[in-house]
Amino acid sequence: MVGSLLVEYFCVSQAFLLYTGTEAMFADLGHFTNASVRIAFSCIVYPCLVLQYMGQAAFITKNFSKISISFYASIPEPVFWPVFVVATLAAIVASQAVISATFSIVMQCHALGCFPRIKVVHTSRWIYGRIYIPEINWILMLLCLAITIGFQDTTLIGNAYGIACMTVMFVTTWLMSLIIIFVWDKNILFALVFLLFFGSIEALYLSSTYIKVPQGGWVPIVLSTVFMAVMYVWHYGTRRKYLFDLQNKVSMKWILTLGPSLGIVRVPGIGLIYTELVTGVPAIFSHFVTNLPAFHQVLVFVCAKSVPVPYVPPNERYLIGRIGPKAYRMYRCIVRYGYKEIQKDDEDFENNLVMSIAEFIQLESEGLNTYEGSVDGRMAVVRNSERYGSYLVMSEPSTISEDNEETSPVRSSKSPTLQNLQTLYEQESPGLGQRRRVRFSVPNADHLDAEVKEELLELAEAKHAGIAYIMGHSYIKARRNSSFAKKFVIDVAYSFLRKNCRRPAVALNIPHISMIEVGMIYYV
Repeated sequence: MVGSLLVEYFCVSQAFLLYTGTEAMFADLGHFTNASVRIAFSCIVYPCLVLQYMGQAAFITKNFSKISISFYASIPEPVFWPVFVVATLAAIVASQAVISATFSIVMQCHALGCFPRIKVVHTSRWIYGRIYIPEINWILMLLCLAITIGFQDTTLIGNAYGIACMTVMFVTTWLMSLIIIFVWDKNILFALVFLLFFGSIEALYLSSTYIKVPQGGWVPIVLSTVFMAVMYVWHYGTRRKYLFDLQNKVSMKWILTLGPSLGIVRVPGIGLIYTELVTGVPAIFSHFVTNLPAFHQVLVFVCAKSVPVPYVPPNERYLIGRIGPKAYRMYRCIVRYGYKEIQKDDEDFENNLVMSIAEFIQLESEGLNTYEGSVDGRMAVVRNSERYGSYLVMSEPSTISEDNEETSPVRSSKSPTLQNLQTLYEQESPGLGQRRRVRFSVPNADHLDAEVKEELLELAEAKHAGIAYIMGHSYIKARRNSSFAKKFVIDVAYSFLRKNCRRPAVALNIPHISMIEVGMIYYV
C-alpha cells in the first residue's frame, strides 16, 4: 500500500516536472512564432514526454528500490549511451531557453525604465527578438557556477528550482487574472473563478515547497530580493531625476524674452538636445547658455520614448512640433520606439529626422488639421513615407552639382580647418568613416512659400554644417534634510548603478566627435 502511494506521488511529481519543464519552451516565443512552438510541442515534445514518463512509471512498479535512479535505470543497455547523449543535449536546450527568456525579460524591463542601461545585441537582421546581452550572460554563468560549486548536491538544487518554479507560476496566475479583467475586458467574476481554481492548486504546491527553504530553497528568494532591489533603486532614482527636470524646466516666457537669437551666438549646424521631457525646455539648456552663450542655428529637443507596443511603424515614429515663433528655429521631436526595438542614432536617424522636420514645416504652412495637442504648440505625426522627399531632395554628394538649375544646392558651412579635423578623425575611426553621406537641397517649386523655402534652406544648411548631440551628464544627490534611507538609495545605491551601467551616449551609438555633455547636479 505504501509502495503504491509512493509510486502515485512520484507520478504526480513527474507530471508536475513535465509541466514546469515544457513551460520553458514558451520562453522562446520572442524568438520563434506561436505556430512553430505549438507544432513542436504537440507533435514531438508531448508524445515523447508521455511515452517516457509512462515507461518510467511502469519500471518503478516492478523495481521500486531503484526509484532514485529510475530514469537511467529504466533505459535498456543497448540504447543507454545514445539516450544519455540525447538527455545531455536536452538539458543544454532547456538551459538555452531559460537564458533567452532572461534576455527578453531584462530587455523589456530596460525599455520600461526599470533596469540599468545594458548592451543589447540583435543577432538577426531579419527576425526581431533574437538578442544577446553580454552582461546578463556573464552574470548567469557566474551564478550557475556558484550554485553548482556551493551546493554540490542535486537535491538542494532541486529544492531551489521547485520554489522558484512554483513562485513564478503563482505570481503568473495573479497577473493573468488582471489580464482577464483589463486586457480581455471580461467579467471580474470570471477572473475570480480562474484565480480561485488555479491559485488554490498552486498555493498548495507553494506551501509545501517552502518547507525546503533552509535546505537550498533560500537561493531564489535571495536572488529575487537582490534583483528586485536593483530594479527599485534604478526606477526610483530615474523617476526622481525626471520629476526634477519637470519641476525645473525653463519657462516659455523666459525664452521669448531672449528674442530670435536667444541672446546668444547662433553657430552653423543642428543641435540635438536630448531630454526626457515631452513638453517644455529642460534645465540643461539654460545651464549651457548661462555658462557658454553659443548655440546652433537649429535646435531640436529630442525625447526618445518607449511605448507599450512591440514595434512602432516607421511612418508613425516621429512626432514633430515647434517651440516658440518660427524665427527661433527651435523644434521638438518625440521619437517613439517599441519595447522590443533598439534605440540607435545613426546616419539614417539623422536623415529621417531632418526630412520629418521639413515635412512638418510644409504641413504647418498648409494649415492641415493633423496636429496633436502640446503645451508648446501643435505637434504632428509626420508620415514622411507618403510624401518623402517632396520638400527636401536627399541624394549622394556626387549627384549634386552647383550648376544644377532644378535644385538649390547648399554648401557646407564648416571652415577648411574643421573639415580637415573631421577627415583626420574619420581616418582614425573607421566606423565613423563608413557612415553614409547624403546632401539635401531645396527644389525651386513655385507652390512653396518664400518663408517656408527660406526655413527649409536654412534647415538643409544646418544639416550640411553638422549635427551635434547635447546630452545632460547629471549627478543626482539627496538633499541634506532627506532621511537616511533616501540618502543611501540616491547617494550610494543609485550612484553605484549609474556609474557601472552603460552611458546614454554609448547606448545610442553617438560618435564622440559630435557629442557635447552638460554637467549638472540634481538635488532631489
